[in-house]
Amino acid sequence: MRLYNTLTRHEEPFAPSDGRTVRMYTCGLTVYARGHIGNFRTFTALDVLRRALEFEGYTVTQVRNYTDVDDRTIAESAKAGRPLREYTQQFVEAFERDAAALGLEPVEYAPRATDHIPAMASMIRALDGNGHTYVSDGSIYFKIATFPDYGRLARLDHAGIKSGARVDSDKYDKDDARDFVLWKAARPGEPSWEPGLPAGRPGWHIECSAMAEEMLGPLPIDIHGGGVDLIFPHHENEIAQAEGAARRPFSRFWVHVEHLMIEIEADEVRGSEKMSKSLGNVYNLEDVAAHGFRPSTLRYLYLNTHYRKQLKFSWSVMAQAEEAVKRLTDFLARVDALPPGEAHAETAGKLEDASKAFAEHIAADLNTAAALGVVFDLVRALNSAIDAGELRADDAAAVRGTFERFDRVLGILSLRCAEDAQPPVPVAEIERLIQERRAARSARNFAEADRIRKDLEARGIVLEDTPAGTRWKRK
Repeated sequence: MRLYNTLTRHEEPFAPSDGRTVRMYTCGLTVYARGHIGNFRTFTALDVLRRALEFEGYTVTQVRNYTDVDDRTIAESAKAGRPLREYTQQFVEAFERDAAALGLEPVEYAPRATDHIPAMASMIRALDGNGHTYVSDGSIYFKIATFPDYGRLARLDHAGIKSGARVDSDKYDKDDARDFVLWKAARPGEPSWEPGLPAGRPGWHIECSAMAEEMLGPLPIDIHGGGVDLIFPHHENEIAQAEGAARRPFSRFWVHVEHLMIEIEADEVRGSEKMSKSLGNVYNLEDVAAHGFRPSTLRYLYLNTHYRKQLKFSWSVMAQAEEAVKRLTDFLARVDALPPGEAHAETAGKLEDASKAFAEHIAADLNTAAALGVVFDLVRALNSAIDAGELRADDAAAVRGTFERFDRVLGILSLRCAEDAQPPVPVAEIERLIQERRAARSARNFAEADRIRKDLEARGIVLEDTPAGTRWKRK
């Protein structure tokens, strides 16, 4: 497998340092609001990375944290008049529901930052012992002049780095490369801790550095991932903290996912803009459902563009994604209905060639777009074989097995299958109505049969009559 490493700006061969287990840290959600579909583009891409590593035969130990204390979580919880833990918990729970709905594999560790304050304090003390800190107005700062490699990840111009000038805000612009806060002095009305340090709370950046080493150490870990917006200041500062404390490299590979962009199609303006809570242009999974789409459609849309390219989102491209998913599921329904007969001699070769090409694309920096191209080329070829009467029931297991191997990485078909298993109408009722419709047609009561079909369609269930009988699917 080859991965693009943001640290070197090159694709490089990847293998875990111990040969078998990949230790991966991925920055999770800051839980001051519900995660939106721009956030979940990153989380889904990193889920595909995890699945691809497992596809390669590796074991993955992954940490994906919740940032539940920072400037924004404190401000929003105060605005809501609720304790920080209670306020953030609702968004932790929403994230877990949304992650499951999108088919994200469970990670081994999902720590909340506030449960790991002692590890942060320990790293700050190590930084102090190594001469990287100073105190001002009761807060502890990282002195970037003591870390010569500062700016390496983000490719900062050292002439613009303002050592000795302090920044207290957790998030700031690239031209604000200044000494950053590790531990903020206690302020009235804000939560605070005393973990062997003066009363206060951690800065945002120390949280991930400390949890990564605590849960995945010793350094270096194999992969650190997140969205491109985290390269600076967050990941740059994480490197300075972790390496300044441990005096070892922090992560061997850095993987970053590009933005999801919202298409603007107003009469007077055409273009796109980044989806973000600050711009107020966010959609979440409830919005997706309200427009008649399922999470499996969104997952397909994410994977149909390479993770290092910006993805343009609109409801029209979601409709195209839904048609693509339907082509896959309709093809597999045809496979399940193949007539009896022996396997065709050429089928195995087609499956083998497609499997090889698919694996090569995934190994080439997770090129899911090209891998999906291979999948649809195979669908076209096999549909033609079915039309020609060349594919028979004895081919079905091999075809199904190939698509299941594809889906170990993509996670689209299994997600659609899980969605279909929980339709908007109970399965028992669907089956009963299919029987009633069959009886009505046998009695030549076509008006009643049509009424049943239309009623189910209005409730989100489509009936399809095939030579093998009537089958149903979600609309």
